[in-house]
Amino acid sequence: MHVLLRRTLGSCAKGFTVVELMVTLGVIAILTVVAIPSFNSMINSNRLTTAANEIVAGLNIARMEAIKRNAYTQFCSDSASINTTDTLGTKCGTQGGMVFMQLTPATTSTVFAAPPDLQMPIQLSGHINAIRFHGDGLGYAPGSTSPYSDTTTGTSQTWMADICTASLKSNNHIRIQLAAGSIITSTTATATCP
Repeated sequence: MHVLLRRTLGSCAKGFTVVELMVTLGVIAILTVVAIPSFNSMINSNRLTTAANEIVAGLNIARMEAIKRNAYTQFCSDSASINTTDTLGTKCGTQGGMVFMQLTPATTSTVFAAPPDLQMPIQLSGHINAIRFHGDGLGYAPGSTSPYSDTTTGTSQTWMADICTASLKSNNHIRIQLAAGSIITSTTATATCP
């Protein structure tokens, strides 16, 4: 019996003390408070980039289908007046980001039916401009005879699309531009998001 008592008293207890547990929980709480805002910023930044990439993908699909089928395709605006009232423009309505193709003078078909994911906190600053691609792959504003190109007038700039979020403090805009009817670029900027 004497040997058994000696083994029990000599062995160390395993586990955490209350003080160690409270310090660990305190460190976890501090790390969580620091990490959550950064994580939310990362999520919103990724949402903004995804929406911009969806618009660029829609423009590229519209151009490729126009070349492949030697037909008119239209990347739709979210404004019916920008889309115009002809066959393609009427089909677009207010379905911004949709792509329609004109098969014959009176019929159209959907080529790409996935408008950009513009759910809060991601939104448009202004409207998406409608672009009509011809069989040569050049994009035109509906009703225009010269290739579409974003313009700068004084201090005013026109973009193909300007996507933004108020939940980011910097780099909260992605502006998609189309130059010479075929060159698509996107740039980030910091500005007020409506």
